[in-house]
Amino acid sequence: MTENPAGGHVPPVGRTTAVPIGRVPVVDVRPAVDRGNRPAKAVVGETFRVTATLFGEGHDVVGANVVLRGPDGRTGPWTPLRELAAGTDRWGADVTPTAVGGWTYWVEAWSDPVSAWRRSARIKIPAGIDVGLVLEEGAALYERAASGVPHDAGRAAVLTAANALRDDSRPPSARLAAALTPDVDTALADHPLRERITRSAPLPLLVERERALFGSWYEFFPRSEGAVVEPGKPPVSGTFKTAARRLPAIAAMGFDVVYLPPIHPIGTTFRKGPNNNLSAHREDVGVPWAIGSPEGGHDAVHPDLGTIDDFDAFVRTATALKLEVALDFALQCSPDHPWVEKHPEWFQHRADGTIAYAENPPKKYQDIYPIAFDEDMPGLIEETLGILRFWMDHGVRIFRVDNPHTKPVMFWEEVIGEINRTDPDVIFLAEAFTRPAMMHTLGAIGFQQSYT
Repeated sequence: MTENPAGGHVPPVGRTTAVPIGRVPVVDVRPAVDRGNRPAKAVVGETFRVTATLFGEGHDVVGANVVLRGPDGRTGPWTPLRELAAGTDRWGADVTPTAVGGWTYWVEAWSDPVSAWRRSARIKIPAGIDVGLVLEEGAALYERAASGVPHDAGRAAVLTAANALRDDSRPPSARLAAALTPDVDTALADHPLRERITRSAPLPLLVERERALFGSWYEFFPRSEGAVVEPGKPPVSGTFKTAARRLPAIAAMGFDVVYLPPIHPIGTTFRKGPNNNLSAHREDVGVPWAIGSPEGGHDAVHPDLGTIDDFDAFVRTATALKLEVALDFALQCSPDHPWVEKHPEWFQHRADGTIAYAENPPKKYQDIYPIAFDEDMPGLIEETLGILRFWMDHGVRIFRVDNPHTKPVMFWEEVIGEINRTDPDVIFLAEAFTRPAMMHTLGAIGFQQSYT
């Protein structure tokens, strides 16, 4: 073994850890995310196609089925695969999971001696080749096949066909025809005689609730609904109570989700005015994503909007209208956030000792401090889980995560995995406008939805 600079050892050339090929080769089973290291995803009732390449040796005829094992450990009825296009050896079947949770699925392929005999007999009997031997071989196969066919699924028809193949009082063509009736075809298709069964490696499947697949979102700033603006007077903010009056109209339009941008206290240091103006007036409300002030951080509500009890009432009203409330989760802080003093290690410090504010050159966001993850990622994970569970306890089951692609992917994998282990109905949307590799990976590690 040679040393690997990244740690561990490099296996010798020529040695492989690949799964051995079975007697009936089954390869390239799909869907497979990260070669099966991560689960494919579906929602309850969603039909998707499982495909595989499989083939026999020589003149063998092969068959295949896909097996799903549910979260309760039970396997459902197997679904037969069909060749998708003649001569391609690519087979597929549509399957539909029926419950939320962790599933597995695999493909079973086998040699189908009855179908191979039927194909050969259709050629040999009319040509007069080994007629008696071919018919006797068929009768023996049918008897073996009948043992696997339930009584109520055509066993009698298969045994009758076996007897007919041995009935030398009838012409060979009639004996063969008696073995190829629709009743026999159905019984053998539903309960084939399977030999040399080969199973692919099991693949993981994560099945979630329907809202993880799609939803119609209404973006809603509670501060704007019910606000009062009069010339010469400071503006009066809308509240959770006034915003709740708008919910019936939102539901009537057919929306599924009401998405609230950050509802937390907003910092005053470097507060922005209208149009990103650096000189905010006293009455300017600031940017909701500049989260945190002495009044609290990510687990607090802005006092202008009301109290946490008012938020709970807003969620109850939405729920009664069959609307879900999605909450923005922006992992960033204003300079006034309690974390700045309590956890300075969670921020990047510049050479002059100041904390670096957010930038997207040439844009500058002086009112926002991004999070730095290298000094205390375990602490940040613990704090994040606490914040998410706080809002989950107040009825939030969907989070729109702000700019997740600017944070470590491994951080989100840990956070989402931990939340969904206990609460699989909680959904995370990735507000990420970035390159395909990052988008694909965010989906693979747990995010259920994204923007496009």
